[in-house]
Amino acid sequence: MSEIAKKWYVVRAAGGKEKKAKEYIENEVKRLGLEDYVSQVLIPTEKIYQVKNGKKVSMERIFYPGYILIEAALTGEIQHIIRNLPHISGFLSEKQGSKEKEPTPLRQSEVNRILGRVDELMDKDEENITPFIIGEAVKVIDGPFNGFDGTIEEIIEDKRKLKVMVKIFGRKTILELNFVQVVKE
Repeated sequence: MSEIAKKWYVVRAAGGKEKKAKEYIENEVKRLGLEDYVSQVLIPTEKIYQVKNGKKVSMERIFYPGYILIEAALTGEIQHIIRNLPHISGFLSEKQGSKEKEPTPLRQSEVNRILGRVDELMDKDEENITPFIIGEAVKVIDGPFNGFDGTIEEIIEDKRKLKVMVKIFGRKTILELNFVQVVKE
């Protein structure tokens, strides 16, 4: 059997329901045996790090909220099946008058840019949550000096540490702290 020509399309999903909509698409494709026609369903995300309650928390952030990418050959009923799943409001397409035209496939350059960005961020380890600058005022939010204010004297990028000058009992003292132990003032 020859390979079916597939293109990338954008599916509109309810905001905040992208993961659920992706699940519905994948389950329906599997249930109907349409794996030959729909090969990939993707929600472009990136990993971000935030500090919550003094702890570093990793979260996923969606690049394009409300949209899902799908690699498919929209032949026969496939477009209709996907369009009528819960949390999905249809395909991104050009409108002509009051009726929708056929779904518009993404250009290969757009697909490469989006997928390249996702792959690039997957390969990256950790990204600075907040880049710091020497001389910047910061507040210590973790450790024995929690609540102290200071200024950044030195940044040790490879160890992800800062040397911060704080005033303790009227004397200036240098502390070596992790990036996640301080926040910008």
